Order: sequence, then C-alpha cells, then structure tokens
Amino acid sequence: MSGHTVLVVPVPALQPFVRERTARYDASFLSADPGFVNAHITLLGPWLPEPGDVDLATVGRIAAAQPAFDYRLARVEGFPDGVLHLPPSPGSPFRRLTAALVQAFPETPPYRGEFPDTVPHLTLDHASTGATVASLTAELALPVTARADRVDLQWWANHDCHVRASWPLGGPGAAA
Repeated sequence: MSGHTVLVVPVPALQPFVRERTARYDASFLSADPGFVNAHITLLGPWLPEPGDVDLATVGRIAAAQPAFDYRLARVEGFPDGVLHLPPSPGSPFRRLTAALVQAFPETPPYRGEFPDTVPHLTLDHASTGATVASLTAELALPVTARADRVDLQWWANHDCHVRASWPLGGPGAAA
C-alpha cells in the first residue's frame, strides 16, 4: 500500500464539511486518528517519503519562526483544472511557510513542481462531481475565520491516514 507525506495547516472549522465530501467520494481517506484533519491548507506535498530526525527538527524550526496567525476563508474559487477551493486571506503567511520549507527541502517542490506559482488554498470539491462555485458558496457559511497555530505532518494512504508529527507555530519543538 503506497502513500505520501504532506505538511499542512489543519482547518478544524471546516472538517465536518470536508470530511462529509471525503466520505462521499473516497471513504478510504477517512481517518480513525482524532488528530487527522482532512480540511487543510497544504504547505508542501508530497514531502519526503521517510523523513528523519534532522528533517523533522528542520520543520520544527521553520514552524517556530512563524507566529500563529488568524486568516479568513471568504470566497469559493475554481482553478482551471476544476478544483474548487477557498483561498485564505491573508495568503502571505502560508506563502512564507511554503517558501521556507521549499528552501530547506528543494528536492520536494510543492505538487512535484507541476504548478509554478503555488496558491495557498483549502480544497473543497471538483467541478467533475457537479459541484460549482455557486453551489458550494450556498452550502458553506462564509466567511470562516480561523487561526493557524500548527503545522501537521500527515500521512495519506488508503485506509491509513494519520498525523505523524505536529509543530506549534511560534513555539519550540515538535509534539509527535
């Protein structure tokens, strides 16, 4: 069974909505891990397949250097490939975290380098399912105000999604 690691900022406020959609489209990505949050903003993924202690400590230092911050998710948008998402505002703290991670781990560019300008976002759905910007906007109670207070290292694999480590933003060390 193959999988991959992803560094994310979890968005617990939208977990019920995203979890329901995950259950509908591919329940194998639901998790029994209470710390695992399907609703997230990806910082870097896929990341290292088997990060070592030095790699984990590096992520901890990067997370500690960025204070926790508040942001809003206020409008549904669509990418040209049909991904329907919520961009965070402000997006700059997410971009700073991603840039610092890419600098530390240049061998793992975001989305394997497929997109030259990575846009911070929370994926909601895909147009291929029949969802639209209008339908998702009607379903969600927007805006959502959230606080980014940690970076999670998530493992994504069918029937095996879980958090491998977590680091507080603006704080020392990692809680595994």
